[in-house]
Amino acid sequence: MININKRKLFSYILLVALFFVIFGAGFYLGKKQVVCRVCASETVNFSLFWDAYNKIHKSFINPSQIDEQKIIYGAISGMLKSLGDPYTDFFDPKEAKLFQQDLSGSFSGIGAEIGLKKGQLTIIAPLKNTPGQKAGLKSGDQIIAIDEKSTFDMSIEEAINLIRGKKGTPVILSIFREGWPETKDIKIIRDTIKIESIAWELKEGNIAYINIRHFDLSLSYEFKKIAFEVLSSPAKKIVLDLRNNPGGYLEVSQDMAGWFLQDDQIVTIEDFGENKKQKLYKADGNAAFANYPTVVLINGGSASASEILAGALRDNRNITLIGEKSFGKGSVQEVITLQDNESLIKVTIAKWLTPKGNSIAEIGLEPDIKVEADDADPEKDLHLQKALEIIRDLH
Repeated sequence: MININKRKLFSYILLVALFFVIFGAGFYLGKKQVVCRVCASETVNFSLFWDAYNKIHKSFINPSQIDEQKIIYGAISGMLKSLGDPYTDFFDPKEAKLFQQDLSGSFSGIGAEIGLKKGQLTIIAPLKNTPGQKAGLKSGDQIIAIDEKSTFDMSIEEAINLIRGKKGTPVILSIFREGWPETKDIKIIRDTIKIESIAWELKEGNIAYINIRHFDLSLSYEFKKIAFEVLSSPAKKIVLDLRNNPGGYLEVSQDMAGWFLQDDQIVTIEDFGENKKQKLYKADGNAAFANYPTVVLINGGSASASEILAGALRDNRNITLIGEKSFGKGSVQEVITLQDNESLIKVTIAKWLTPKGNSIAEIGLEPDIKVEADDADPEKDLHLQKALEIIRDLH
């Protein structure tokens, strides 16, 4: 009986050992021969990745400096960068936490929205009353270096991480501006940034001047309060200022459109590419300002959600856009949490079109009445002067 049990135990151990041998061999061969089928006519052989991975471990002069997690993060980041889309990117856990702050309305930094334009890191808009604006940053400024580190081939997220920092500490941006003979270094002291999403005032007795600065989560609530103030005021016309508004949430822009458009009018079209069904976003609100004569101010700092709202008002109501060409941030990103529940990828999945089907991405909105800003005397605000001039005659 004992001999039988011993034989059974030996057989069991042999089977387990054989399983691990087969599994180990399969894993090894898998690393050598992994093939991922992308489509019927194309395959990707991942053995090249494992070949490089193994050779790094075999040949690198300082094996103790090899960080396995950084290798994985770097591989994912490189994979997304290879797509050539400036808004598709990877966020490791630390970067993901900073990213989550972006649209919360409060963060630490200089208070300037940045993006990529023709491959160059560019100021979309300095936010009002922030260190960036006070230091003289302007929409369209090209960021050549951050603390002497070149921004060539730098992602937006990497730049944000370098610019942000502890309150009270300095950051130096090397800026090139159209018309300047050379770059200039601008020193900015970081501070806690609290974005005020909206403000309004009554002008000339019956014109409501409404300045929307950011489409963050608080805007819908704040606009509702202001809307009732405007409705109970002598205001009969509206100047809607979307200048230097870098955008934010689509849903908030759609909510704003519901105050100015009739129910079911198209706000924007989400275009997922060739042979894919488009998605329509429609106004859904009380249309309280649908009959108010309105003009809209835009400039190079108007981007994303602000371009969507401006385009919707022009296409649906023939509302006049005044100022300068908008930035042209018209792509849709989906944020996906990875398996570790800490890292994120942000992937461009679609482009925004105006209700008439015009693309915003990389093109922007051309104003109906173009007015160049007076950089020598910004207090003049030639854009607003022209808007008030135009709306006086609207009924």
